[in-house]
Amino acid sequence: METILQRVKEFADRAHGNQMRWYTPERYIVHPVRVMEICREYTSELPLLAAALLHDVLEDTPVRRNEIEAFLLTLMPPIAAARTILLVEDLTDVYVKSNFPGLNRWQRKKKEACRMENTEADAQTIKYADIIDNSTEMVKHDPSFAAVYLTESRELLNRITKGNKELHQRAISTVESCLTDAARHRRFR
Repeated sequence: METILQRVKEFADRAHGNQMRWYTPERYIVHPVRVMEICREYTSELPLLAAALLHDVLEDTPVRRNEIEAFLLTLMPPIAAARTILLVEDLTDVYVKSNFPGLNRWQRKKKEACRMENTEADAQTIKYADIIDNSTEMVKHDPSFAAVYLTESRELLNRITKGNKELHQRAISTVESCLTDAARHRRFR
């Protein structure tokens, strides 16, 4: 399994190319790896861990579904590849500004939360890990925007409750703690 995950990581890293994390001089791949490692604390299911590594590829890179699928089929049985793709698609935002320019951020995030509510439990588990990693990074580097992101994440976590229960609680606790930290940072600036 480790060899497969290493190859998926390399594929995701190539897909993200020169993208960097928002606030740090790190290559983008550090985020999906951290998301996967958080998920690994709760599961060893290969499609879920592979999807965690690929969770931003469709949304943030020019790589398309058929390319991911063709790659995954070289590594895993068709049923596992299909499961991985389904999870990646569930994690890909639909209500993005380019597709819905008439909606403001709040409206898009509300629609996205409604959509995510109906996704697979495993996709929600990955989303919990994504929120945890983004929250802790953002509050360190941009407490003002963190307050917006964390409030959106709190609302989303109230809606997506089918994933791993322990990780869901950890995500809720992380968001609440980060909201407190962001408020403290803003007060002392």
